Amino acid sequence: MQAADLHCDTISKIYHARSRGEAACLRQNAYQVDIEKLRQGDYLLQNFAVFVDTGGQESPYACAKGQISLFYEEMERNRDMIRPVRTVDEIERNRKDGKASAVLTLEEGEICEGDLRKLEEFYEAGVRMMTLTWNYENSLATKEGLTELGAVFLERMEALGIVPDVSHLWEAPFYDVCRLAKKPFAASHSNAYALCPHPRNLSDDMIRQISERGGVVGVNFYGLFLDEDPREGVSVSRVSRIADHVLHMIAVGGISCVGLGSDFDGIDDRLELTDCSRISMLFDELKRRGLSEGELDSVFYKNALRLYRDAWKP
Repeated sequence: MQAADLHCDTISKIYHARSRGEAACLRQNAYQVDIEKLRQGDYLLQNFAVFVDTGGQESPYACAKGQISLFYEEMERNRDMIRPVRTVDEIERNRKDGKASAVLTLEEGEICEGDLRKLEEFYEAGVRMMTLTWNYENSLATKEGLTELGAVFLERMEALGIVPDVSHLWEAPFYDVCRLAKKPFAASHSNAYALCPHPRNLSDDMIRQISERGGVVGVNFYGLFLDEDPREGVSVSRVSRIADHVLHMIAVGGISCVGLGSDFDGIDDRLELTDCSRISMLFDELKRRGLSEGELDSVFYKNALRLYRDAWKP
């Protein structure tokens, strides 16, 4: 078993911990993702999101730059176990060398502050996926749809080889992306609305739209997005419920559209799958419920690699 996870917030968590004067690193920590845990879970690839809450930052761009510097600092310190990648060939080379791969992503399009030059700068820094929004309307998208600038950004992202990420996007701009996108795109950490009617989740039609365009949905492990009714007022993340969402998405969009998007280190509910080292719990549950070895490989890493082959530059 190998795994590729489309979204975690670990780099941001380390960055903010250090800003508070706390000791934190990527090699080994008390968080849900570290390099030792990735090794134990047999991860081929982990996407590391640079997340910025624009409501709490005077300069989203500067905050993101600081997190990217930290990312590369940690990559250099841990080259014996993990390496940053910008192409699928680099992922395959790391696999042959027994190393995990790390993909840099942005969570919140306003990190670019409406400037295409900043988007291009982030691409040169290794960013290969970006959400257009987080929880706020911004210069790229509102609840009514993509802005004119958002459409320009989408076109430039595809030309560069940055995967558009529609997690956190509202319905109207989601369908604008469907209408305008020429390459596959992702919902890096989203679940099925049919099983849990939370605004962050995807309708069956949205899942089909992503699938028909060759995209991938990374199933989110956050209990609030898994179950409609939290237990005792606290959301609970159960492996069986994660499997329910995986199987529902397969039934709606086919085996090729589903991947992993844990949202580790961005979630704080009661997790049965407590950290990435225990990812085999989900593998075993899905196998018990009838997925073949080939189907499991598709969900756990092959769909992510295919997305990158189709959307990134060679």
